[in-house]
Amino acid sequence: MALAYIGLGSNLEDPLAQVTRAFDELAALEHTALVARSPVYSSLPIGPEQPDYINAVALLDTQLKPLALLDALQSIEQAHQRVRIQHWGPRTLDLDILLYDNQIIQHPRLTVPHPYLTQRGFVLYPLADISPNLQLPDGQTLQALLHQCPFEGLVQLPDNCLPNHR
Repeated sequence: MALAYIGLGSNLEDPLAQVTRAFDELAALEHTALVARSPVYSSLPIGPEQPDYINAVALLDTQLKPLALLDALQSIEQAHQRVRIQHWGPRTLDLDILLYDNQIIQHPRLTVPHPYLTQRGFVLYPLADISPNLQLPDGQTLQALLHQCPFEGLVQLPDNCLPNHR
């Protein structure tokens, strides 16, 4: 089993519902358990002009190898009608492997830790919600990264605003 942190993001076609459904789909992956899910945040977009994003992080305990997990995540994105037209453009659902155990992976299809992990508050703050004492494979602590990355532009949404609130 491996621990994998997955970044979730959406800014099209009811983003809250997209992210909520994606949590359920992650929990249903074969040989995988959803261990934790962060609160959901609204964040300003990076890149071209577009709607704000809904972001969150999931922690999975999985038997899937990194590329098999990537394939599973891309299948979920496809089920959400994900279209890759514009770099950093709007999307119905984006699922990124942020960390996979303590591994450093350099593969043509996958880079772990995620290349922008240390620079994005919309990833770091939800990550800290579920694993505040996390240390990256290179030894950097999540707490040190948070001190370098402002919270500005992020709004944590209350649980009761989520579709199918449990």
